[in-house]
Amino acid sequence: YLIDKSDKYDSRDVERLQQDDKWVENYLIWRHDVVDDTLKMIDESFQWRKEYTVNDLSESVLPKWLFESGFIFLHGYDKEGYKLFWFKVKLHVKDHKQQLEKKKLVAFWLEHYAKRDHGKPLTVVFDMAETGISHIDLDFVRFIVNCFTDYYPNFLTKIVIFEMPWIMNAAFKIVKGWLGPDAISMLKFTNKSDVQEYISGEHLPPHMGGTDSFKYSYPPLVDDDFQTPLCENGPITSEDEHESKEEIDADVKETGDPNEEQNLNQKKINSIEQISKSEESDKTEFKPKNAKKALTTFKGPLLHISPAEELYFGSKETGEKKCLIVLTNITKNVVAFKVRTTAPEKYRVKPSNSSCEPGTSLDIIVSLHGGFAASLQDRFLIMAAEMDQSSGSGVPELSQFWKEVPRTKVMEHRLRCHVIESSKPSTLTLKENALNSPAKTNEDLHIQLTNLLQINKRLQEQVDRCLWFQQLSLVLSLSVTVVAFCFYLAYT
Repeated sequence: YLIDKSDKYDSRDVERLQQDDKWVENYLIWRHDVVDDTLKMIDESFQWRKEYTVNDLSESVLPKWLFESGFIFLHGYDKEGYKLFWFKVKLHVKDHKQQLEKKKLVAFWLEHYAKRDHGKPLTVVFDMAETGISHIDLDFVRFIVNCFTDYYPNFLTKIVIFEMPWIMNAAFKIVKGWLGPDAISMLKFTNKSDVQEYISGEHLPPHMGGTDSFKYSYPPLVDDDFQTPLCENGPITSEDEHESKEEIDADVKETGDPNEEQNLNQKKINSIEQISKSEESDKTEFKPKNAKKALTTFKGPLLHISPAEELYFGSKETGEKKCLIVLTNITKNVVAFKVRTTAPEKYRVKPSNSSCEPGTSLDIIVSLHGGFAASLQDRFLIMAAEMDQSSGSGVPELSQFWKEVPRTKVMEHRLRCHVIESSKPSTLTLKENALNSPAKTNEDLHIQLTNLLQINKRLQEQVDRCLWFQQLSLVLSLSVTVVAFCFYLAYT
C-alpha cells in the first residue's frame, strides 16, 4: 500500500501508524483481527484523512458560523464515562453548498477529541426532538456513519437516538443498511422515559428529562468546563486539616480571653506545624519506589506525565482516596503548571499551581475530600508553559504569568478517573502489592478475545463450506432431475 499509494496519504499519518501501537490495535480490533480487512480500512481512512486535510483542521480554518450554529458539539458523559457527541438535528438545514464545510466540522470535532483524550471512544446522541421531514439529510447521516465505521476505528460505543419521529422510520431502515451488524447492535432508540438508562439526568437537558442547564454558545470552544481547585497555592489535602481549622475557631469562640488574639496566633502556629508534618508524611507515603515502576507515561513537549491516561481511585467500599501524578520537566527552563478539575468540590490537589525546575520530577497528590467518591465522569486538566529565567516562581509571579502567557504556548493534557470496585489494590493507588494486576487483566482479556475471534473465524469457515456443499448438492440434484426428465420425454 505504501509503495503504490504513498502520494495519497499524509506523511504525518504514516509516521503515526509506525509509532502508535494503540492506533494500530484499534484498527485490528475494529476489523476483528483480520489483517487484510484492517489494511483496507487503513488505506481508505488515510486517503479520506488527506482529502479532508484532517490534520490541519482548526477553528481558524472553518467558518465561524459553523461553530455558532450549535448543531454539533461535545458535552457531558454517559453512565459509562464516555464523552457525548451531540447532533441537534432540528438545527441542521440541508444545503448542498454547505455540505462539505459541515462534514469538515464533524471531522474537526472527531479529530479534536481523538487527539485530546487519546482515542477514548465516544457515545453519539442524535437529539431528534422537534424534527420533521425537512431535517432529513441522508447524505450527511451517511457521512457521520462512515466516520465511525470506516475512518475512526474502535471509536464508537453506541448511538443514542432520542424521540425519532415515525415519519423517519423509512429513512432509518436505509441507515441500518449502511451500519452493518456490529454497529446496528449499538443503536439505542429512546424517549424521555428510558433515555436515562444510558445517560444520567445530570448530563441531559430539561427537554430530555434531565437537569443539565448547559446552553451552547460560541466562542469559546465547548470543552469539559474544567475549574480551578478551591485553593490554588495549597489546597486542603486531608480531612484532619479541615477539622483542625474548625477546632481553632471553636476554641477561640469559647475562651473570650482578652489575650485571645495571642492565643489564636499560637494555635495557628501549632496548626501550621501539624499541617507541615502531615504534608511530610504524605510525601513519604507517596514516594515508594514501587509507585513509579508501573506507571504509564505521557511524553509531552514540556512535561512527561505519569500516569498517561487514568487516575485509579477506589469505590466507597475499597476506601482508596489518594492518587499520585508525577511531572518530569524535560526542558532547560522552569515550567509552570496548573491542575484543574471538573469537580473541584470533590478533590484536593497539592500542589495545584506551581513550577517544576529543569530536569527534575515533582509529585502531585490528588485526594478525595470528605465523603465524596470518584466518578467516571470526573476529569483533570494539566496545563504547562515554559517560564523565562528572569521570572520568579512565587504565587504573585505565577498568577501574573498565567494572565500573560499566550494560549498557543500552553501544553494541555487530560486525565480521566477510573473507579476500582474490587478490594484488590491497583497499580496507580500506590499499593506495593499486585502492581501489575490491571495490565495482566487487560492482557488476559485481549488474549481471550483473540482466541474467541479465531474460533469464530474457523466456525464461520466451516459454515461457509457446509453451505457451499449444500448448494453444490442442490445443483447436482436439480441437474440429475432435469436429465432424467429429458430422457423420459425422449422415451415417450
